[in-house]
Amino acid sequence: MEKGTLVEFWHNGERRLAIADRPEGKKHWIAIDARTQSHTLHPRDITYEVAGVTYKQPAEIDRFTAAVAPNIDPESLEVAWEMLVADGEIVDPPTLADLLYSDRTPALCYAAHVLLSDDKVYFKNKKEDKYEPRSRAQVVELRHQATIKEQREREQQGFIERVQQQLLGTPVTWEDTDKQRLEVLEKYVLNPDLPPQKLGEYLTALGRSQTQQSVFTLLVELGWWSIHENIHLRRAQTPVHFSHKIQTVAHELLTNPPVDLDADRRLDLTRLKVYTIDDESTQEIDDGLSVELLPDGRQKLWIHIADPTRLLSPEDEFDLEARKRSVTIYLPTGMIPMFSPDLATGPMSLRQGQKCCALSFGVILDPSGAVAEYTITPSTIEPTYRLTYEDVEEMLQLRIPGEMEIESLAQASRLRTQWRLSQGSININMPESTVKVSGDEVSIDLIEDNRARKLVAEMMILAGEVAARYGQDNALPLPYRGQPQPELPPEEELILIPVGPARSCAIRRCMPRSEMATTPSRHASLGLNTYSQVTSPIRRYTDLLAHYQIKAHLRGDELPFTVERLQEIMLGLGTNIYEAIMVERQTNRYWTLEYLNRSGDREWDAIFLRWLREDESLALILIEELGIELAMKFNRWIAAGEQIQVQVALADPRQDIIHLREIARQSSDYAA
Repeated sequence: MEKGTLVEFWHNGERRLAIADRPEGKKHWIAIDARTQSHTLHPRDITYEVAGVTYKQPAEIDRFTAAVAPNIDPESLEVAWEMLVADGEIVDPPTLADLLYSDRTPALCYAAHVLLSDDKVYFKNKKEDKYEPRSRAQVVELRHQATIKEQREREQQGFIERVQQQLLGTPVTWEDTDKQRLEVLEKYVLNPDLPPQKLGEYLTALGRSQTQQSVFTLLVELGWWSIHENIHLRRAQTPVHFSHKIQTVAHELLTNPPVDLDADRRLDLTRLKVYTIDDESTQEIDDGLSVELLPDGRQKLWIHIADPTRLLSPEDEFDLEARKRSVTIYLPTGMIPMFSPDLATGPMSLRQGQKCCALSFGVILDPSGAVAEYTITPSTIEPTYRLTYEDVEEMLQLRIPGEMEIESLAQASRLRTQWRLSQGSININMPESTVKVSGDEVSIDLIEDNRARKLVAEMMILAGEVAARYGQDNALPLPYRGQPQPELPPEEELILIPVGPARSCAIRRCMPRSEMATTPSRHASLGLNTYSQVTSPIRRYTDLLAHYQIKAHLRGDELPFTVERLQEIMLGLGTNIYEAIMVERQTNRYWTLEYLNRSGDREWDAIFLRWLREDESLALILIEELGIELAMKFNRWIAAGEQIQVQVALADPRQDIIHLREIARQSSDYAA
């Protein structure tokens, strides 16, 4: 290369021209660009040499580029390609200049070089400045890709503009492609360890950092998410809504219910007074209670359970949808039902004043409270009263004439409790509460452990025992529940812990998990030799499975599920149920911390339950008024059952952080 040669090179992603000024060492040249900046260039850095003319002054570079610019028309390249593609003729800048401009001046040759080197569609660089025309098929495909790329760039630019408008307070209508980009941001918040593709591209364009909190804040500012968005629910991918198809089929089912397979066997029990007892907010009414006085003077207890299988068939669309959901999920903000609400709160529920299909468990107890006789039958009932626990508690206190059935049920429940205790049942009495969110209001209400709740609980346990005994007597595979016998703390150890939550906590700690199997086994804490849950078929799929099996056997039909198939289904349900339980716990935990965060400096009475990790001074306490258990650090030794007062030092529900401090009686604070 000679001094004064005009050369092209790339600098910081930009095409530049410079005049070769002098050699530098054996291979490098010093070149001066139009800005009079010096560049040390290796031969491999030079992408083009302008032949046939030399330059002395950097100002000449601008005149050269001014002559080049009018001739750089990418559309003209398509014309040249059309002329060359048939023969596949190799072309270089001078040849192209001849073809396009009918001349080979340095400026025109350089214009041809720029067109060829910038082109990504029509020509392919073979070596140095030699280019081969691409085939027609290749050009069609590259044009298509280029169109798609341009469309994506336009969509992304539109997305950025709409985001900026929304952030400035101007409401926008999101396009479908916008929603896909917002879902990319959602995925990152839900799983920051696996960032989606294009995440960084979106965040850079939006001027946001790639942190989980930054993206969460952006989604909230855009109104796409709520400040209290349930991340746990979203992360679990739990279906919240029912598909249009399911809703359509539900409507058809309401309009044209299927033939009742048990119509000829359904016992008419509409003569009985039926009480349904639930919380006021309960919408899925799946159990009712009756007392029948027999001619011989004995009492027969009836536990009527909703009969959703009257409307379903194993493996149909509703059954599979319910299996996928597994349980109704109860959250402070509302419930996510297992069945479509139109069905669950409609014909599946035991509705007051309406004739309803049920699966009824009739039981006669012996004087000790054990089951003396039982019967299970499909039935028709007509619920008489829709009562709350508070209603029943008041009725028990007032002993209302004409409603002595309630008193009879209460006496039967007390007898059953005593009998189960004699059979080794273990009573763990820990306070429970419900967290509810209404609008922006958060409340935590202690559940009163009254006679009404014990009455209903005992009747449900009784139905579960009867169902399991029927299954055992007839060798039916059912979802039986069992619990191994626990190794409780020694009596001399328990007696040192005050009666109440601390002692119950010590016992609870020793309780093994309950287990589900297709064969009966003892349930230690209930004091029953066999047990199967059957009382919530609208809300628990395992209960629904038991109904399918029992009702088929009562009809004399082949069982819908073999042992192997039942085991397979139950195995799949285990994961879904665990996930639902975790969503409930995590969501309740979030709103509990939010409630405490809003409590300010309020002082709470608490009980020290036990050490979690004594070597780290980490303990478990119970805030009595709220019925919630929290971890707390102490810097002193403290005994189980000791009464303390605490304040919230820090509560961050989004980060799942709660720090408590003890309000010391002698002016020393203990911070968690």
